[in-house]
Amino acid sequence: MAVLAGLAGLALAGCSSIGLKSDKVEYKSAVGQKPLDVPPDLSQLPRDDRYSVPVTASATTQATQARAPGAAPAQQQVAVTTSQARIERDGTYRWLAVDVPPEAAYSTVKEFWGSVGLAIERDDPKAGIVETVWAENRAKLPQDIIRRTIGRAFEALYSTGEQDKFRTRIERTAKNTTEIYISHRGMIEVYTTAAQDATRWQPRPPDTELEAEMLQRLLVRFQPAAAPTATASGGAAAPASGAAAASSVQIAKIVQGGDGRPERVEIAEPFDRAWRRVGLALDRGGFTVEDRDRAKGVYFVRYLDPESEAKQRDAQGFLSKIFGGDAKIVATQFRLSVESTATASVSSVKVFDKDGKPDTSATRDKILAQLAEQLK
Repeated sequence: MAVLAGLAGLALAGCSSIGLKSDKVEYKSAVGQKPLDVPPDLSQLPRDDRYSVPVTASATTQATQARAPGAAPAQQQVAVTTSQARIERDGTYRWLAVDVPPEAAYSTVKEFWGSVGLAIERDDPKAGIVETVWAENRAKLPQDIIRRTIGRAFEALYSTGEQDKFRTRIERTAKNTTEIYISHRGMIEVYTTAAQDATRWQPRPPDTELEAEMLQRLLVRFQPAAAPTATASGGAAAPASGAAAASSVQIAKIVQGGDGRPERVEIAEPFDRAWRRVGLALDRGGFTVEDRDRAKGVYFVRYLDPESEAKQRDAQGFLSKIFGGDAKIVATQFRLSVESTATASVSSVKVFDKDGKPDTSATRDKILAQLAEQLK
C-alpha cells in the first residue's frame, strides 16, 4: 500500500509539473559531466594567442561600404521588433539585431544560456563567441503515461540518443550596435553492431527551428518590461515569396581549378550576404573560428583533418602507451577569404594557409567540400 501511495503521489506531482506543460527545449547541463566523444574534425581546440585581436567592426550595416559599385542592396526582412531588439532574416538565415554595444549584449547572452539550463564551454569576449557544452534536450522525450507518472523520479533511465551544442557569435556594426547569431550543432547515437550492444556518436544536421527558438527566447531578454510578448511559434514572420524561392535555388557550388581539384566555393550572393552565410556555415560545421576581419573579408579558423589526426596518433601510439593518455593534436590554422567577384551578385571563398599564401594541400579540398555542404 505504501508503494501504491508513493506512486500516486508521484503521479500527481508528474501531472502538475509536466503533464500539462508544452515546451520545445528542456536542458540540464551537469557540472563535471563526461564530455561527449565527438568526431575529431568537430573538436574544439585551444586558441592561438596570435589571433587574440579584439573584434572592431563587422555586420550588415557596414557591409554596404564594401559592396561593389552598382550592386543591388541586400533585401532584409524584420521579423520581430521591439524598441531595442528585433529578429531579422535573410532567406533562411536569422539573427538578432540589438541597439546596444556588443560589450553590453555579451553579459546578457552569457546569462541567457544559463537560464535555459546550458553551461558554457567557451567564453571568448575578444572573438565575440559564447559556446555551450553538449547537452540533451529532454523535451524530446515521449510524454507517455509511464514517464508522466514515475519519469521524474527515474530521470536517468530515459535518453533521447541526441545531443545539442549552441554557438553564439556577437558582432559589432558600424553604428556600434550588435548582431547576434545562434548556430546549432547536433550529434546522434547510433548502433555500430547488429547485436546493438555498441554505439557511437555521429553528426546530425543543424536544426534551424531550434536556432529560431533560441533566438526568440534571447530576444525576450532584451525586451523592455512593457514590451508585448512575442508569439510562441518562434516569432519569425513567414519569408517573402522571393526568399522562399531563393531557398530552393543552389546558392553555393565548388569551382574546379585547372588541375581538376576544388579551387574555391562560389556563392550566388553579394559580399555582405555571403559573409553572413559563410560565418553561419563555419559555426554549424564545427570549425574553430578564432578571429575574423570583416574589412578584409577573412575568417581565421582551425581545422583538424581526421586522416592527419589518425597519422599523428599512430606516430604517438608508442609513447602514449608508455606514459599513458593521448597527446594533444594541434589543428592546422587556415584563413578563409570571402571576396567579391567581377559579377557583383557573386562572391567566392578561397582557402589560404596561416601565412596568407594560397593553400594547395588535400586538406583544402576537404574544407571547401565541407563548407559547400553547409552552404546548401
